Amino acid sequence: MLFSSRCPEFKEDKYQQQGLEKMKQAGVEGLVVIGGDGSYRGALALSKKGFPCVGVPGTIDNDVPGTEYTIGFDTALNTVVESIDKIRDTATSHENSFIVEVMGRDAGDLALWAGLAAGAESILIPEEPYDLDDIIERMNRGVARGKKHSIIIVAEGVMSGGELAQILKEKAGVHTRVSVLGHIQRGGAPSARDRVLAGRLGARAVEVLLEGGSGRAVGIKNHEVFDYDLDEAFKMKHKAEISLYTLSKELSI
Repeated sequence: MLFSSRCPEFKEDKYQQQGLEKMKQAGVEGLVVIGGDGSYRGALALSKKGFPCVGVPGTIDNDVPGTEYTIGFDTALNTVVESIDKIRDTATSHENSFIVEVMGRDAGDLALWAGLAAGAESILIPEEPYDLDDIIERMNRGVARGKKHSIIIVAEGVMSGGELAQILKEKAGVHTRVSVLGHIQRGGAPSARDRVLAGRLGARAVEVLLEGGSGRAVGIKNHEVFDYDLDEAFKMKHKAEISLYTLSKELSI
């Protein structure tokens, strides 16, 4: 465990300079910076001051531009799916419908992948407009087929689970229970896939530093590890796989 955290002051030049001096005093010759947007901006700032830095994508949101997957996403995904499986058990036995709120302020990957894997009836993500009538229709269709429950996954960036529950109650008289998974998504032993990914990305990051590289980031695409300019990361935009969103609707009929 690294015990690292955000440092708003690091946006200022004088604190960046303090950081540089501390690292030089400690004999640090280069940095592998693990994180997302904020971490990458810090790494880029230091690299522009001549200190070797390479970024490694690490966030459960899977929203770092330039890479298909980030370290931590798969572990959080497995945690969410396991939680939904348990919620579905009690939803079935008590004949209740549940709204499960997961993390994802700007990116819906966690909600999308978890909802697809767990067979959610509806998934709400920031990248796609939601249709309340469609959600209600899917719930009613399930009841007509003898289904005793529904699972709705909502990313926190769309709205809170409580807000969605209130809207469904007011609009259609539908009663739902809400489960906010919260910080459980950020903990736990890393999955095998995350461990392998971390090893591959970390090794390439060190190679880049040893080759004299700086101001770079590593990523994975089509199962291949590569590196690219950190400047380029801020010109890209992460996009959720909308084909998976379409698939989830087809599978949950």
